[in-house]
Amino acid sequence: MEKGTKLLEGPIWKGIVSFAIPLFLGNLFQQLYNTADSLIVGNFLGSDALAAVSSSGSLIFLMVGFFNGIAMGAGVVISKYFGARDYANLKKAVHTDVAFGLVAGILLTIIGIFLAPQILVLMGTPESVLPNSVVYFRVYFSGSLAFVMYNIVMGILQAVGDSKHPLYYLIFSSVINIVLDLLLVGGFHFGVGAAALATAISQAASALLCFVRLMKTKDVYQVQVKNIRFHPGMLRQIIGLGLPSGMQNSIISFANIIVQTNINKFGVMAVAACGVYAKIEGFAFLPITCFAMSLTTFIGQNLGARQYDRAKKGAYFGIFCSVTLAELVGVIVYFTIPYLAAAFDNTAEVIAIADRQAHVEALFYCFLAFSHCIAGIMRGAGKSTVPMFVMLASWCIIRITYITVTVHFIPKIQVIFWAYPLTWSISSVIFLIYFLKADWLHTFERQRK
Repeated sequence: MEKGTKLLEGPIWKGIVSFAIPLFLGNLFQQLYNTADSLIVGNFLGSDALAAVSSSGSLIFLMVGFFNGIAMGAGVVISKYFGARDYANLKKAVHTDVAFGLVAGILLTIIGIFLAPQILVLMGTPESVLPNSVVYFRVYFSGSLAFVMYNIVMGILQAVGDSKHPLYYLIFSSVINIVLDLLLVGGFHFGVGAAALATAISQAASALLCFVRLMKTKDVYQVQVKNIRFHPGMLRQIIGLGLPSGMQNSIISFANIIVQTNINKFGVMAVAACGVYAKIEGFAFLPITCFAMSLTTFIGQNLGARQYDRAKKGAYFGIFCSVTLAELVGVIVYFTIPYLAAAFDNTAEVIAIADRQAHVEALFYCFLAFSHCIAGIMRGAGKSTVPMFVMLASWCIIRITYITVTVHFIPKIQVIFWAYPLTWSISSVIFLIYFLKADWLHTFERQRK
């Protein structure tokens, strides 16, 4: 049975929600094992070790985000051909995507291991945490092939409408990661490198399970090792749709590195506190992420099948759900942040800084949700350059300019916190205007002519 049929037929709300719930749960477990490093490191190794893990976060996303963006482009191509029932091109897209993941994983391993110290120094990482940051970063990136391939094969499954199997594999890998963290860090006190190793091993487990699933399935998107290679025309399509998303991720990551560099100037407690809040915020963003991802697949499949009215109704439904849930979660974070932060680090100063950040940002999650949903819709419609340029302008240029200028005159960490709701609001206004005025529904139709 074709896994994506539920996105092409039947009630729209049921199709999107049934696809989004496994995505939500999967992202929840992924966030759990990403958070396990910080939670266990903070409790067993202290604030300095927690700051070392936190200071690497933006840099890790910079390195990984570009290749994950390319994987998003591949997902759009695959969902388009799946919706159009063009299975010959679907197979070419799947095998080209896998080939790209293998090459990208090896390349990322080399770059991450050799460039880690230089980049962390340029970021102004506090000297007391720099050695641990380098260790964490290098060990983490020794597993680059695993987490790149996981995102590739997971993206293939999701593009054809299968969000359940990635969930099962994530649950399994999350358990592995937490057990290894508790054993290596909590039990043997091996340090931050052990936390990174636990993450790499768990990623490898989930990647392997996803890959085996793709090899054993009898559906049209089955992966055959002998057919894994680059198809030039398909690679151009994937790069064409994925490069803007990859650049968008890198641009946002670069802006976040600038933000992290400014946070580093406020000392180790500030680095640890902002790292704690970032982990908490990661959970808050889950409704945003799952609906944005669902919309990309839903829009891609339905536009590929030329079901334009269904695509439009699905877009409105997804936006409403994401914005509503994001704001609800924001209110919860706003009032419970002291207790949430204390679970990571009960140092009074860390809790106080995390509390200030939540009281600035949390009630603006609705704007972040709206921006991500429109970006997901545009990617699904094959217009991935739109979110790239909007986020380049608002989340990079405006954010960096605001922080650089304002912190110079008002050297308070709250100034940095306000950069996020400010730029989320700006991007939301731009996206709203584009969404209402642009003809994004007939993108694939024009490509066929």
